Amino acid sequence: MSSTPHDLKIRLGLPGEHERALEITLAAYVEYEKVLRPEYWESYREHIVDTLSADLGEGHQLVAESDGQVVGTALYYPPGTSFGEDVEDATMSPNCPEVRLLAVAPEGRGLGVGRALMVECVDRARKSGAPGLVLHAMAMMKTARSLYEDMGFVRAPELDFQPAEFWFVDGFRLDF
Repeated sequence: MSSTPHDLKIRLGLPGEHERALEITLAAYVEYEKVLRPEYWESYREHIVDTLSADLGEGHQLVAESDGQVVGTALYYPPGTSFGEDVEDATMSPNCPEVRLLAVAPEGRGLGVGRALMVECVDRARKSGAPGLVLHAMAMMKTARSLYEDMGFVRAPELDFQPAEFWFVDGFRLDF
């Protein structure tokens, strides 16, 4: 594995970077098209597009920039932010911020970009005084889950949800 680019900066995304963030996220998540049933992939893809096209409300788009290019992105939401009507509020921790849609451009993988974005999310959560940070990941997200576990996140079954038959999403939590 290569080292993190020396000029990597994690910052808030700018309005003009929306399309690049969407492009990176779709490129990162397209590998799951091969694993999910076609109707689930299309639904998941639509969810990604809808999420990244909508007003994030209280959420923040974080980006990783290297050599003047956005190479990664993540969404950071304050405690209790709803997923929307299709997911029960029981899947969220009301006291903890949440990371959603962590994505690294294919050309940036293996360089520590995802870890740098997650470290920023952890730092933001700690500075906010929250008792922890939560996120969700499916079993097929092996690389991401390995990163989360390496950073100290543990399974939090109380945060699990099932948006469709045969489609399970596991909750994870990092307590401070």
